[in-house]
Amino acid sequence: MPTTESADNDQLFVLTAVLLTPAQFPSVLGDDYPEVCAGLGLEPYAEGYGLVLGQDGNGARWTVATEDVSLVACAIAAWDCGMEYDLSPGEDSIVGALPGWPLSLAVAAPEVPQPHDPEPQEGDPEPLTPPDAEEWGPAQRRLGADEIAMQWAAWREQVDDEDSFAEPGDHAHKGVRRVLEEARGYVKEPPPPGRVRSSFAAGEARTLRVDGPGWSMVARTDDIAFVLLDEEPGEVHPVGRGPELPGLLASLEELAARPV
Repeated sequence: MPTTESADNDQLFVLTAVLLTPAQFPSVLGDDYPEVCAGLGLEPYAEGYGLVLGQDGNGARWTVATEDVSLVACAIAAWDCGMEYDLSPGEDSIVGALPGWPLSLAVAAPEVPQPHDPEPQEGDPEPLTPPDAEEWGPAQRRLGADEIAMQWAAWREQVDDEDSFAEPGDHAHKGVRRVLEEARGYVKEPPPPGRVRSSFAAGEARTLRVDGPGWSMVARTDDIAFVLLDEEPGEVHPVGRGPELPGLLASLEELAARPV
């Protein structure tokens, strides 16, 4: 778990942190890196940011944006290994302190009041709030794609029957066909940073995450793809490789943003 510091009300008790870069950002917050930055009031610099979520001495929620991406990455790596890491960005690296949290947290700092939004001051932005998890929409669609990417093997086992696939040709599901056409358009005209992201997969394959207006696609470069649509709550459409998908995935991989 992240370590916290005991101090006065101006000190931030760090609860967690996330990266905000073209290759890695909380998908729930947007379809691409510039969209997420805009929602947080940040400039979409290519180097990215680290977002530090915590509470002040009064228990108020704050999100601190720092340009020290490597520091935040080191802290996340240490916490993932069960090690303590004192995440304290230098003041010269901090580009903003935003009220509220953009993500839901189930933890709170010890010995301070329960998490709450800070008292608004004149000129302050509205507190950040997590997307509503109750109703299907873009945020839930992206969360669904995250889940498929993390649990690929379990999802893949459900569609071993070739009849379950939507083929990328003329008889494909209308929504799936639209998604594949828009994805092909990305190859011809690269989309905003973060619309296409690539991450590690088993063997020499990569996991591709591709998002667009109203849709998300998760794929393995050596296998099939899954498509989710805003207009079809909770539905997941497997897309078979066929003659077209391998080439499309290879082209998307070439333009994808990768973690450094």
